[in-house]
Amino acid sequence: MSVTDEEIQALAATAKPFSVAILHWADKTVDGAGSIELEHQRRMVSLRAGRTIAILCPVASDDVCGVAIMTVSAEEAAEIMAADPCVRAGIMRVEVHPCHGFPGDALPV
Repeated sequence: MSVTDEEIQALAATAKPFSVAILHWADKTVDGAGSIELEHQRRMVSLRAGRTIAILCPVASDDVCGVAIMTVSAEEAAEIMAADPCVRAGIMRVEVHPCHGFPGDALPV
């Protein structure tokens, strides 16, 4: 499919600011890691239900454990993610970056 310069410009004009949080495994051997991870999962799903997380993607990898597209600034996202149970326990580490997305984009059903 060929895309015109005008189509690119029209799409770019609709971009809105978001944040991307990338969670990495740090130390899975922390005592009580299983129950802490369950707290993390409950919190992430709650943030998704409250629309702070627009898209939540667990990742099957030995390094990256998840990616979240967040509807808040990178600064606010960093604060939110710093309070995550797995991040606080040292099981995961997080990096947050500002990004742009196109409202209406969604994962296919």
